[in-house]
Amino acid sequence: MKSATPLTVVSGGAELPEYPAELCDPHLTADYFTMFWHDRWLSSRLHLTGTMAVQGAALNLFFLARKQVPVGSLPADEAMLSRLLRIDLAEWRGLMAQPVTPLHQWKQYTYEDGVVLGHPVVIEVARDALTKREHRKASSEAKSVAIRQTRLVELMRDLGCAKGLCEDKVLVERLDAWLLENHRGQRRRPQVDASLTRALDFAVKEGWIGRQNSAR
Repeated sequence: MKSATPLTVVSGGAELPEYPAELCDPHLTADYFTMFWHDRWLSSRLHLTGTMAVQGAALNLFFLARKQVPVGSLPADEAMLSRLLRIDLAEWRGLMAQPVTPLHQWKQYTYEDGVVLGHPVVIEVARDALTKREHRKASSEAKSVAIRQTRLVELMRDLGCAKGLCEDKVLVERLDAWLLENHRGQRRRPQVDASLTRALDFAVKEGWIGRQNSAR
């Protein structure tokens, strides 16, 4: 990657690694924020020995990679790289002729039927962002379930269900699941009353609750 010649696949007799599969989802490019470890950057060889022009190009490539598919990758094509940086090919080749280049530590990976470039730190940042996104989604879904089931308990009380039934978490979860599958639209009264009554009847038939305990 340090020559000024066009980028080519160089395997050296060894197969290239595959780009991390979890980063190949196009939806991940929607992120508008990315973490930047400035301490690692400031102590890196690229920052300490690269020219300002090389540093600027490298930083832009770090951030541009977060919008590529796969996320965190770059095209293994010098014409595309120069286009991404909005510089001409001659200027790009001049940067690549420096002792330390904008592609310092970038390596080749296979992706689908082609080759892309990946950087260990950029991949690490992309994976960290994916993990945080999944945690946020799981937390949001858990809150939504809790709110929905709390509202379901209130509806059960309004229909006259016994206190023990309203406090039975397993029963509430089962009724909630039944309503998700069988009730259409929002759970608003009076529309949801009929669906909840059917759910309670189903619970009795399935033995989730005793017939005598379905209401006060």
